[in-house]
Amino acid sequence: MLLGLGAALVAAVLFGTAAILQAIASRRLPPSSALSPRLALDLLREPTFLVALGLNVTGFGFHLVALRSIPLFLAQSGIAASLAVTALLAVKVFHDELGRRDWFAVAAVCLGLALMASSAGSVGNENASGGFVTGVFAALVTVALAGLAATRHHGVAATEALGVFAGFGFAGVGITARILPNLSPPALVTSPASYALLLSGGLAFGLYSLALQRGSVTGATAPMIVTQTVTPAFVGVLLLGDQVRSGWIAIAALGFVVTGVGAVVLARFESVTGQDA
Repeated sequence: MLLGLGAALVAAVLFGTAAILQAIASRRLPPSSALSPRLALDLLREPTFLVALGLNVTGFGFHLVALRSIPLFLAQSGIAASLAVTALLAVKVFHDELGRRDWFAVAAVCLGLALMASSAGSVGNENASGGFVTGVFAALVTVALAGLAATRHHGVAATEALGVFAGFGFAGVGITARILPNLSPPALVTSPASYALLLSGGLAFGLYSLALQRGSVTGATAPMIVTQTVTPAFVGVLLLGDQVRSGWIAIAALGFVVTGVGAVVLARFESVTGQDA
């Protein structure tokens, strides 16, 4: 349990830092109206984006340890701490100010994580049927189509919508990482879950980059964090057998809600919008 939780928190620091760097790189490019290979190529020419990509890859390594050693609701909620990291770094990089409400939100995320860590039980079954993986692919296609529709708009609403869809993509990463049969190269190459994981990550990363071009770092990140936390939590408990300690369901639910509320409050931290990196 301690190994998984520690890995989740390290991943949160890396992801939160990467969000700031990705925002800087994305805003150096002309606004893009759609997901395209050109957007990916332009981003890959930005050294700051490459650093962000490296941090995300390293963070995913730690996150993978968490996903396979603690329940999904805790592993994914641990990543909610990256929103607090992003907000704190935005103060330094973009010269924003955190108000009293924002500090309470950061504290709420930390408190919620502590409650969920205390209530987490055993990890569920990692095996999943072929129909489950097919359902993941179908969900990703739906998210991609919805994301493409959202790219036709700009402003706060478009930022939040793209953040939500990116969150569904990252939720797919967490879910498929859990159901990988094992991490040996032969198993990874032959498992459909591996390709669902790659598709989820690529889709989420593209949608998140587009969201960052349209609004604040935290405005794009907060709905993404909420979606990527809530979705795997329900899937883990309802479909993959994740457990809560006996008699601790109310504490786990409270921790989950407190963490979510903290993330939603931080979503109102909009002063990064319009700042030059």
